[in-house]
Amino acid sequence: FPSHDTFLKVLKGKCKTTILVLIEKGINRFGEMKRALPSISERMLAKQLDELEADGILLRTVFAEVPPRVEYALTPYGETLFPIVKAMRRWGYIHQEKIKK
Repeated sequence: FPSHDTFLKVLKGKCKTTILVLIEKGINRFGEMKRALPSISERMLAKQLDELEADGILLRTVFAEVPPRVEYALTPYGETLFPIVKAMRRWGYIHQEKIKK
């Protein structure tokens, strides 16, 4: 794959960029993310989180509590994606405004 195709392949998926933004804002638990993303099923959210973890973008931490608490965080590698994600989202907002006119 060319490098830009690899980038798109990693971030392709329902709400992956939004998930990264939520985690950056401190919404880092599954239930919080599900409430913030009502249009995505629990199964799809879990799949996206698993893929981001497998790609080394997210770190999943399970706390030994009852009930178990799971939190997600950007890895240092994942943090390198965040400026790109922010720029893409900013462009998306600009484009949405442009096509409304």
